[in-house]
Amino acid sequence: MNNNKKGFTLIELLVVIAIIGLLSTLAVVALGSARQKANDAKRLSDIKQIQTALELYYTDQNSYPIAASSVNLGDTTHACLNASGFGATGCATPYMGLVPKGPTAGEYYTYVGSTSTYTISASLQAGAGGFGVGALTASPSGMIGQ
Repeated sequence: MNNNKKGFTLIELLVVIAIIGLLSTLAVVALGSARQKANDAKRLSDIKQIQTALELYYTDQNSYPIAASSVNLGDTTHACLNASGFGATGCATPYMGLVPKGPTAGEYYTYVGSTSTYTISASLQAGAGGFGVGALTASPSGMIGQ
C-alpha cells in the first residue's frame, strides 16, 4: 500500500500565516506614514495657494486683509477671499473662491494680518518639502519650519 499523502503540515501552514501577518503589518505601517506625508504635502500646497491669493490681493488693494487676532481660514466666516478680505461663501469677484482648510477633520490654517504683513500657521505631521515635523509659518517673505 502506497502511503503518499500530499498536503501541507500544520507547521508549514502556521509559518506561512505568520509571514503573511508580518508583511501585512509592515504594509499598514508604511501606508500610515505615506498618508501623513500626503497630508503634509497638501498643507504646503494649500498655504502656497493662499500666499499667491494674498499677493494678488496686496497688488490690487495695497494692503493685506486685516485680522488683529487669529482667524481660522476655511471656516464658515473665512471661506473665500475677495476685495473686502476674507468672508463667507459666495464672494463676488474672489481672489480665492474657496479658501482651503486642513486635510484632517476640524483642522484649519490660522491667519493673522495687518496692512503690511501676515502670518499663516499650520502644523506638519511627518515633514514634507524640506520642512520637518512641527509648526510651519508662512509670511510675505516665505515659509519657515520649526
